[in-house]
Parts: sequence; structure tokens; C-alpha cells
Amino acid sequence: MDDSALWLIVAVVLVLVVAGFAAVLLVRVFQARRLLVDAGVPLQSKALFWAAVVYTVSPIDLIPDPVYLDDIGVLLVALRALQSAAARSGVDPKGPKGQPAGSEASISGPARVPPPQ
Repeated sequence: MDDSALWLIVAVVLVLVVAGFAAVLLVRVFQARRLLVDAGVPLQSKALFWAAVVYTVSPIDLIPDPVYLDDIGVLLVALRALQSAAARSGVDPKGPKGQPAGSEASISGPARVPPPQ
């Protein structure tokens, strides 16, 4: 096997890994949709999420495109912060009846976790 074939295999594997991260990230962004409209989640966490989205679509990056690792990292940190802020404020990151937050059944209203007794 020559060097060009090896580099081609490495490039394909790297593209598949980045595409996998992007798919996971896309699912998490759709699940976070309900958290962004819920009144119980702090505005600071919502603003952090939207700042991460703007950074992702912005042409100015820490690592130049086509390497999207910095974009993925910033969005993952913002999503984690949004979900932890929702958990601290008592908002269930999953919709009612355990459905994902982005499902149609969860759009009807905010789902609250009852306080522990």
C-alpha cells in the first residue's frame, strides 16, 4: 500500500468521525429547542447557546475551516451548559412521558420535574 492510499483512508475515517459528531450535535440541538422557549431556563444560558450558534455559522474561527472541531466543541459546551441550567432550574430536559424534548408532544407546554419529597 502506498502513502497516497494510506492518507486517503485516514482522510475518509476522519470525515466519518466528524460527520458522526455533527449528527449527534444536530440531534442535541433539536432536543434543546424546547429548553430555549421554557421560562424556567435562565436567559444567560439561552444567550450562551445562541452565541455558540452564531460562532458556528460565523466565518471567523479559532481553527480555520474545513476543520470544524472548534465549532463542534463550542456547540457541545453550550448545549451541556443549557441542559445543566435546565436541570438546576427544575426543567425536565426530556418531554412529557420520557419523549425527547424536540418531539411534537412536548411542544404543548413546559414539563416540570416535581420537587423531591
